[in-house]
Amino acid sequence: MGTTGAASATSTGGTTSTVAAPQAARAEPCGTPLGHVTFLGAGPGDPGLLTLRAVDVLAQADVLIADSEAYEVVHAHVAPGTETPLQGTGEDGSTVTTARAGADHIADLVMRAARAGKRVVRAVAGDPGMDTDATADMLALAAAEITFEVVPGIANAVGVAAYAGVPLRDSEGGDVRFVNAASADDRCWNEVGASDATVVVSTTLDAVAVTASRLISAGRKPDTPLSVTVAGTTTRQRTWTATLGTVERTLKTAKVLPSPDADRPVIAVVGERSAPAQRERLAWFESKPLFGWKVLVPRTKEQAASLSEQLRSYGAVPSEVPTIAVEPPRTPQQMDRAVKGLVTGRYEWIAFTSVNAVRAIREKFEEYGLDARAFAGIKVAAVGEQTARALKRFGVRPDLVPSGEQSAAGLLEDWPPYDPVFDPIDRVFLPRADIATETLVAGLVELGWEVDDVTAYRTVRASPPPAATREAIKGGGFDAVLFTSSSTVRNLVGIAGKPHNVTVIACIGPATARTAEEHGLRVDVMAPEPSVHALAEALAEFGAERRAAALEAGEVLKRPSEKRPQRRRTRTP
Repeated sequence: MGTTGAASATSTGGTTSTVAAPQAARAEPCGTPLGHVTFLGAGPGDPGLLTLRAVDVLAQADVLIADSEAYEVVHAHVAPGTETPLQGTGEDGSTVTTARAGADHIADLVMRAARAGKRVVRAVAGDPGMDTDATADMLALAAAEITFEVVPGIANAVGVAAYAGVPLRDSEGGDVRFVNAASADDRCWNEVGASDATVVVSTTLDAVAVTASRLISAGRKPDTPLSVTVAGTTTRQRTWTATLGTVERTLKTAKVLPSPDADRPVIAVVGERSAPAQRERLAWFESKPLFGWKVLVPRTKEQAASLSEQLRSYGAVPSEVPTIAVEPPRTPQQMDRAVKGLVTGRYEWIAFTSVNAVRAIREKFEEYGLDARAFAGIKVAAVGEQTARALKRFGVRPDLVPSGEQSAAGLLEDWPPYDPVFDPIDRVFLPRADIATETLVAGLVELGWEVDDVTAYRTVRASPPPAATREAIKGGGFDAVLFTSSSTVRNLVGIAGKPHNVTVIACIGPATARTAEEHGLRVDVMAPEPSVHALAEALAEFGAERRAAALEAGEVLKRPSEKRPQRRRTRTP
C-alpha cells in the first residue's frame, strides 16, 4: 500500500473509500508499516452474488475475519494459508466458528492484524453499510490512521426479496421502507402503518405474527398481502404467502411454528406488490426443477466439478462421495519405460481417457524433473472435458477430442488410421486404469496402430464415507443418486449401503441400470446418451415433470426425501 496522504478511488464492485496519513504518523515505533482493512459484503447467502472486486480482495487477503454465516459464502475464494482467527475445525473435519465472538473481540482482532502490517478482510453478511458494528470499526481505524476500503455487498433485504420473486416496486412506483423489527420504535411502526409503502421487515420467524399485529394496530388493513422468506438466496429457501391477518395461521398450518428453530432470521415483505398471484409468476428461484434436492454424486470433488455446477444450476445441493480411490501400479517399471520412451521419440500419439491418467503422467514427470515440454512433437488425445481441462492446466493442449460421444468409442470414430506416408511412428502410448476395458486398444489396432497399453494407476474401493453420510444414504436423506457406471453402484453399496427406496435413482446407461436393479434398486431416470451432463439434464427433466404434476393436482410439492416416514420427536417437558 502507498504511504502518502489521503486518497479515494473507485473499484469494480462498488466504491472504495480510502483513509490515509503521512508515513511518519502511520509507522509503528518498531518501524512495521501498518496494514490495510477491507470491509467486504458477503451478501445474503448465495456465493454467486459476490462481486468481482470481492473475489479479488479475498484472494489477496492475509487474514480473513468472518462469522460463520459470511465465512460459508467467502471461504472458497481465499488463498491457502490465509489466517482465519474466528474459525476452527469440527469433529468431522469441517470448518466451524469457534465461538460467538462479540463485537469488541472482533474489532480487536481487526486492529491487531492491521497493526501487524497484514491485509485484513472483514467479511459481514449482507452489506457493510447496513452493519453498525462495521461502521464502528471503520471509525476506530480512521482514528488510528489505518487505511481501509469498503466493498459493498447485496443487502439481505433486497437480495432475499429478489430471490423470493417479490418485486419491491412496479411501474406505478411507490415508496419502499426497510425496517429492522428488533430496533424499530413506535414512531417507526406508526409511520409505515399509516403509509401505503412496501415495507421490508428484517425479523425472526417467531416474531412475524407480532410484526403483523403491530402493522395492523398502526393502520394497515388485515388483508394486506405478506410474504415471509427464510434462508433466502440459498437452496434451503422457503417462502410463504399470506396476509397480515392470516400469517400466523398460515405458518402453523405449514407446521413451521412452533419450532425449535423459530429464532431464524426472515425477510417479510408487506404490501400489494407481494401478492401471492404475482409471486407465483415471478418465483424463479424456488421453481427450479431440482430446487433443494440433495443429490449424491459418487465421484471425487475434482471429478465432479462441472457436474456439480450443472446440478446447482437446477437448484440442487450436490454432495460428492468418492467410491474409488486411486493408487500407483503395483510394479512401476512398465510406466517408467513408457515415460522414457515418450521423451526419446518412441510414440506418435499419447491418449488420455481420464483425469487420473493425466495426474499419473504428471506425477511421473515431476519425479523425473520433466514438464509439459516433453510432449513436443507428440500428438495428444483426450476423452472428456474434464480430461482436456486437466491437460490444459498441465500446459498441454489436446490435438484430438471426440467430436461426438465422450468415450473410447467416440474417440475411435475420430481417430485417423495409421498412414506410413504421413506417420513416421506407428505407436500409441495409452496410460490408463488397471480395470479399463479393451475397446480402445482393439480399435486402435484395427486402425493399424501399435499400442503400448500401460497401467498408470490402480483403482480400489474407497474408504466408507462419514457415519452421517452413510445414515443419510440408507435412511432416505438424499433425494437422488447419480450412478455414472456399474462400478459406482457396486462400490457405493459396498462402502455405504443401499440407498433408501424413496431416493430417486438415475443411471447413465442400460448396463449401469441393470447393475442397479441387480442390487435391488428401482431405476427412475436413465440418460438418453452416455454422458454425465445428459444424466444430470435427464434428472432435471424428471424433477420438472414431477413438479408440474403436483401443481396440476393441487398438491403441495415435496422433495423425495420429505416423503420418507419421519421419526416421531420426543417432546421435552
